[in-house]
Amino acid sequence: MSALRIAITTGEPAGIGPEVALRAAVDASVPCDLLGDAQLLQATARSLGLPWPLPERVQVVHEGLAAPAQPGELDVRNARYVLRLLDRALEGWRRGRYAALCTAPVHKAVINDAGISFSGHTEYLAVATGTKHVVMLLVGGGLRVALVTTHLPLSAVPRAITRERLDACLDVMQQDLVRRFAIPVPRIAVIGLNPHAGEGGHLGREEIDVIAPAIIAARQRGIEASGPWPADTIFVARNAMRADAILAMYHDQGLATLKYASFGRGVNVTLGLPVVRTSADHGTALDLAGRAQADAGSMKEALALAAELAQRAGPDEGLQGKPDGGS
Repeated sequence: MSALRIAITTGEPAGIGPEVALRAAVDASVPCDLLGDAQLLQATARSLGLPWPLPERVQVVHEGLAAPAQPGELDVRNARYVLRLLDRALEGWRRGRYAALCTAPVHKAVINDAGISFSGHTEYLAVATGTKHVVMLLVGGGLRVALVTTHLPLSAVPRAITRERLDACLDVMQQDLVRRFAIPVPRIAVIGLNPHAGEGGHLGREEIDVIAPAIIAARQRGIEASGPWPADTIFVARNAMRADAILAMYHDQGLATLKYASFGRGVNVTLGLPVVRTSADHGTALDLAGRAQADAGSMKEALALAAELAQRAGPDEGLQGKPDGGS
């Protein structure tokens, strides 16, 4: 495995990504590379009153913009630039330069408007690394909340909650809570899909037909899973404290509470990847771009957690390759 050096992708150039990435990198103690347009990063640093050149442990890996970036104004011409940053980070990890990836926010709509099918970092990195199943985990406010489904319309969620998907989610959570978070016997609380976890079948049968059987099977595989829990009571402190992680069925079911408890400090972690990947828990905030007002707290937490998780990674975490000195 490489030395502890982290790749920071600076995300959508018209958003707050370059700003929060710079603030996080300058304030951190871990060696890191900032991947992005050098001219944009220099101008951003100067607008923030940050030193340029940056501290020696922070190196800039230049990837040129396709078109000049204007704060708050999306440009489809830069969509491929955003994805090239991710590709270069992965390339550096494969070569052994990076121990982890920390990603600033991207804007999914403008990438799709450019004719590129893209549903998010999580899915993109899974395909790029050939990973069959990944799990989105948000960490913050004393909670760890994972999702069975991520960026789906609510109408599509029930069909997507299958036994196969639940089995895979629980297996990935078990594996990474042990190896990355150093929890010897993780306690995973599983939320039901319907109000009151289905009310014994009166409010839906997904809990009876799919979710409860998956929990029973997980226990038989040695996973300490419990539930299905009603979504409106699992986050009560006395219940949440009994779990090391909570598995929610869909995006807002799990993340509304977590973001209420931790917004501005939460971290997105992709479980199941062969490389450590973390991200800020917010979007591109186009309305704040260029004003030097963005809160970099979440990005700083993401970088710190990336370093912490990477330090625990074993020698089999990366692909074969030797650390190098270049970018």
